[in-house]
Amino acid sequence: MTTTFSAAADGRTRARGGRPGGALLVIATAQLMVVLDATVVYVALPHIQRGLGFSSSGLEWVVNAYALTFGGLLLLGGRAGDLLGRRRMFVAGLLLFSAASLAGGFATSPAWLLAARAAQGVGGAVVAPTALALIATTFPEGPARSRAMGVYASMSGVGGALGLVAGGLLVTYASWRWVLFVNVPIGIAVALAAPLTLGESPRRSGSFDLAGAVTGTGGIAALVYGLSNAATTADGVAHWGDAEVVASLAAGAALLAAFAVFEARGRHPLLPPRVLRDRDRLGANLIMLGVGTANFGVFFFLTLFVQDLLGYSALREGVAFLPLTAALLVGAAAATSLVARVGARPLLIAGAAASAGGMYWLSRVTEHSTYAGGLLGPSLVAGAGLGLLFVPLPMVALSRVAESDSGVASSLVNTGRQVGGALGLAVLGTVAWTVTANSARSHAAVVTRAAAYQHALAAGLDRAFLVAAGLAVLILVTAVVTIRGRAARVTAPGARAGDVLD
Repeated sequence: MTTTFSAAADGRTRARGGRPGGALLVIATAQLMVVLDATVVYVALPHIQRGLGFSSSGLEWVVNAYALTFGGLLLLGGRAGDLLGRRRMFVAGLLLFSAASLAGGFATSPAWLLAARAAQGVGGAVVAPTALALIATTFPEGPARSRAMGVYASMSGVGGALGLVAGGLLVTYASWRWVLFVNVPIGIAVALAAPLTLGESPRRSGSFDLAGAVTGTGGIAALVYGLSNAATTADGVAHWGDAEVVASLAAGAALLAAFAVFEARGRHPLLPPRVLRDRDRLGANLIMLGVGTANFGVFFFLTLFVQDLLGYSALREGVAFLPLTAALLVGAAAATSLVARVGARPLLIAGAAASAGGMYWLSRVTEHSTYAGGLLGPSLVAGAGLGLLFVPLPMVALSRVAESDSGVASSLVNTGRQVGGALGLAVLGTVAWTVTANSARSHAAVVTRAAAYQHALAAGLDRAFLVAAGLAVLILVTAVVTIRGRAARVTAPGARAGDVLD
């Protein structure tokens, strides 16, 4: 069975209405909106709590409700695009995302907002994989597709950091409701532009793998739910042994094991085993899982450092993340121009090494550190490293994949990032809050309560950053071991995209 896109297939798809320039703008805007929404609410959480009366334990679900449905339904969203038409599902996902954002902005109770956030996640789970797959069916292989992938990856990488900036601006100059309302005009505009700029992929024969959909979606959802509830909280109480957490993680493991069996034996599997038989593709998805694990946790704990130790306002906090965002864009731009010349492997190794160095540098900050003297330098290094990682990863993940499987392969990339994010928040949260609680107790008798808390929080965040640096080292090892070392160059627009990655 062939595992490369044929030029003829690409040509047929593009001939059905695709306009590459406008298509890239539409796809990049949609991806930025979906990724940004995972973090834009971070800055607004205190305002949401006061406005709707959330409890401290319930507030985290403003983030988790989105991550749960987003991560759990990505495989199903990718498969739906493969079977029903990617542009059609892309538009449907955008409209659902916009409607859910509008509903969430008008929320008058915690339950209302959480339901809207969950619906946003469903829309995002359809938009994200179809957006990446549409790049593969809109742009010819070679430099054009590499550039498009670079723009897409830049949006994927910068969205998390930019969400913090946008959240600070919206909360300061409007209200927390606008972190949701802002999606509505953007989503509708992109949905209206999509039929004018994107070609439609043909519908394919086959059926939805119902058993795989139930076990795969349920397994990921149970895993994300368990991990989201497992982390040690700020009072030093661990939840890993709670019956609900144990049951959720066990159910997730059992469902994912059943999913593997169904996929290996099914006639129309949701995740065909052939997609993961390629060593490079498997390595790229493992790296993305690691990036999500380290990245989401670091963003979360950086916001805590800026809020609780530096005492920044929401607006100043958002501005504080601009250098990191700029560094990530510079790294992504460099990777886009270099990937055709040096290949994916050197960029992945360099990006992982820079990320590890930046996160280790972050682990040296103290409660007396300033923004310029403590956070700025390591944020620039880590941001540039992440930019180098985000560009080649989707290229490797979609290299030499059959056109009919591009939606599934695209969804895997996003699934790794979402599941990794939930895992990172749980693991790094456990580390940070355990160290914080222990340090606060040990210093309570020798300094003031406020000083003890600041020292303890800095110690906890330092340990979380150190663990994140260790995860970046694992990413480095994975890149060295799994990604092939040949550095072929693209010499003509018709060159295979896989050559760039080898």
